[in-house]
Amino acid sequence: MNISNNISSLQANQTFLNTTANNVANVNTDGFIPKDTRITNSGESPVANTRTIDDTGSKKSQTDLAKEIPDQIVAGGVAEANVAAIKTVDEMFGTLLDIKA
Repeated sequence: MNISNNISSLQANQTFLNTTANNVANVNTDGFIPKDTRITNSGESPVANTRTIDDTGSKKSQTDLAKEIPDQIVAGGVAEANVAAIKTVDEMFGTLLDIKA
């Protein structure tokens, strides 16, 4: 049993959450151009790729809260699922060790 994919997913989602949190924190910063993070599979592990979005030329912040808030909710759910999987593997190993003892 390997939990490395769950750990990679947690790390990628942490990057995703950091990006959205920074975008939300700068919603009132004039001229702020937010970043966008996409999570893709690189081989067998999830990887976060962050880029600056296209500049619209607005003098106001270009952060779209209608995108950022749902993104944070989804990333939180993904983190919960990965933590549950890691806990399950941990419990299974504990049970196997109890059987061997």
